[in-house]
Amino acid sequence: MAIFDSLGKYRNTGLLLLRAGIGIMFMVHGLPKLMGGPEMWAQVGGAMKVVGIDFAPTFWGLLAAIAEGIGGFLLLIGLFFRPAAIALAFTMIIAAAMHLSNGDGMNGASHAIESAIVFIGLIFIGPGKYSVDKK
Repeated sequence: MAIFDSLGKYRNTGLLLLRAGIGIMFMVHGLPKLMGGPEMWAQVGGAMKVVGIDFAPTFWGLLAAIAEGIGGFLLLIGLFFRPAAIALAFTMIIAAAMHLSNGDGMNGASHAIESAIVFIGLIFIGPGKYSVDKK
């Protein structure tokens, strides 16, 4: 439709909205994990067992919490955008694998799968012109 054709010129605004919304939501998910301390990190890091990594769960959990909490912020402002999106995609792939291996099915894993797809797409698209990386 002709009315929607003109929206293409707002592509960077759309990317900004996507980055802001997803970034804020991942900060909301990740910051409590980050502030949860070593017990929380060990629990989160235990998910690495699904890919055969059963050592240093506290370390892996801390990395996941950083990916979600700090990575969400970096996504929001568009700084180190692609490395943050890669870290978030990896974290969501592990989360999805954990949910599936726990028998949670697609309903339990869908959020992580959908998020991983978004992050992988964003790796290719980039942050757009309204980002710190582009300034």
